Amino acid sequence: MHPFLEKVKRDSESFFVYHTKIEESLPMHSHQKHQFSYVEGGVAFLNTRNKSYFFPARHFIWIPAGREHNVTSRTSVKMIRNIFFPKWIIPQDHHLQEHGGIFPVTNLLMEMIYYTANWRGDITKKDSAEFEFLIAMKNIVLNVAENPLPIVLPTTENKVLRPILKYIHLNIDQDLYVDKIAEEFGQSPRTLSRLFQKNMETSFLQYVKLTRIIKSMELLLQTEFSITEIAYSCGYNSISAFSYAFQQLIHRSPNEFRKQNV
Repeated sequence: MHPFLEKVKRDSESFFVYHTKIEESLPMHSHQKHQFSYVEGGVAFLNTRNKSYFFPARHFIWIPAGREHNVTSRTSVKMIRNIFFPKWIIPQDHHLQEHGGIFPVTNLLMEMIYYTANWRGDITKKDSAEFEFLIAMKNIVLNVAENPLPIVLPTTENKVLRPILKYIHLNIDQDLYVDKIAEEFGQSPRTLSRLFQKNMETSFLQYVKLTRIIKSMELLLQTEFSITEIAYSCGYNSISAFSYAFQQLIHRSPNEFRKQNV
């Protein structure tokens, strides 16, 4: 077991605070603590066995205890700020016991994250100022964790679909039609559509749509490209089509999303 994971698992009753980028180097793993992570500088993805969660700036990710996962980034990340919550600290009937997600970071929560910047290791003493602070932080997390970012990209280990998914990501600026891609990979359009539905519980068109929006979110946060440039880079033929699709999924316009997260 990786030494970092040994430290996380050492005391199941304690909080554990560890601000580090080491999470990026870990394989799929799990632990019996809930994980709160905030990425500072950069764009990252939480990967589970069947889904990939995009989490941008000004958002935190919640990983329930026992959930297999790892974290990857496509851009240079300055720091991943991690706070591990003991399982007992979250009410049994709260959805965070079983369900993860990506949630917005309020100004208050941001200040609390940075207040712990120099903390490291187990926080065990229940009458200590640090322990009481983390209890208060837990209450803030419970309050804000009601409206998750609605972007989850399904993944699969299916050997037929894996190269097709890679092709979609590499050619997201192009027109992507199920009949043309099916022909490219020696499948019938009907068979390819069934493969998507069976293995990923989504349609080919919905997968492409999600991939386009995720790519656009990355570009909005990581570049100074105009909205027009981003729209065409992500395969949209007009700004209006891009803005409509973005608003439909993210419930904010591309401009609003950029202003709120940079």
